[in-house]
Amino acid sequence: MKSKGSKGKCRGILEHSRNIGISQSEFERRTLEALREPLESGQICVSRAARRTDFPARFQLVAAMNPCPCGWLGHANGKCRCSLDQVAKYRGKLSGPLLDRIDLMIEVPSLSDAELQARGDGEPSARARERVCDARAIQLARQGKANALLTPAEVDRHCQPDAAGALLLKQAIARLSLSARAYHRILRVARSIADLAASAQIVSTHVAEAVHYRRGLAQA
Repeated sequence: MKSKGSKGKCRGILEHSRNIGISQSEFERRTLEALREPLESGQICVSRAARRTDFPARFQLVAAMNPCPCGWLGHANGKCRCSLDQVAKYRGKLSGPLLDRIDLMIEVPSLSDAELQARGDGEPSARARERVCDARAIQLARQGKANALLTPAEVDRHCQPDAAGALLLKQAIARLSLSARAYHRILRVARSIADLAASAQIVSTHVAEAVHYRRGLAQA
């Protein structure tokens, strides 16, 4: 994120209300850690000499990383020669508090030759866009804002699962040692999954999918 200004004056943040894409391998740990504040609060504090100013900095972060330094870990060709220590050091650039602020973590495995040449049978992008627009309309009608902007109190009001979903979430909290932040983020994601399915009630399958997305790095 960049600020514009000179002579100690802070004039603005360029990346407010935008999408930001990063590759983990391109940044030092301290640079990645600087994302924690704006990811949590939607604001960033910029200090210049004797001045300190808060700016809006709400954005959607899209990040990518290889499974190991060489990129071949887990591949069927067996090319990876990284040691366990090298993999741990590589992944250690992402701290627990930063990962706790990322809602969706998905492993994208390599495709075989046959899979690359096969015709895709997934949902067309146009249809996916329609479902996203419909889900957003549902959110605005229900609470006047997107699910991502719900406060903890609003999450308690609008994102409560059914009995089976609540039990599943309770088990996940105990098994995965989830934080209070993770608890509220899972409920927001589960609410969004339910909205995409045009379901007024959050059920156990929605909760299970939301919990699964937080386990992506551990399963990689």
